Amino acid sequence: MFGCIVAGRLVQTDPQQVASDKFVFSLPDCENVNHVVVFMLGTMPFPTGTGGAVYFSFPDPNTSPVWQLLGFITNDKPSAIFKISGLKAGVGGEHPFGMMSASHMPSVAQVGVSIESLEQLAQQTPVSSASVSTVDSFTQFTQKMLQSLYNFSSSFAVSQAQMTPNPSEMFIPASSLRRWYENFERRMTQNPNFWKT
Repeated sequence: MFGCIVAGRLVQTDPQQVASDKFVFSLPDCENVNHVVVFMLGTMPFPTGTGGAVYFSFPDPNTSPVWQLLGFITNDKPSAIFKISGLKAGVGGEHPFGMMSASHMPSVAQVGVSIESLEQLAQQTPVSSASVSTVDSFTQFTQKMLQSLYNFSSSFAVSQAQMTPNPSEMFIPASSLRRWYENFERRMTQNPNFWKT
């Protein structure tokens, strides 16, 4: 019913079923995993009124697994990408996979899917650091570039008292550069393609 993908690795479609409504994928070499995609295979839908809560657990040979809610998949949203590189080990709860016999190998993490009612899923809050940024890489690059330009230009700032007259030099007030930066960033947020017109 479910699949799991880690970039650069084969697709996993054979989770371990640990209860009638709980499935677990093992992620070896988890130190090198940044994002995980969990999806429905399309062979069987969730039962009416249910969906899958997706959890993540770091390996810890000294204690029972601690599970962190990443998010959800449903018949209407059959796949999701989760960022796990920003998660912290030991933060979370024991629900829903609890004391199941977990892999105690030091570099094998686990992704669990728990079939739960849609009402129950709507009441749960995923860890915020698991959501994948919706800002595309071009927008991120542009914002970083603008910030770098402003920081670079500001490093040459001098007060009017410190300025020495130089007829061949042109000076631009830092406030005007800052105002331009804020306007450009606002326009990028509203429409990342505004510069094409």
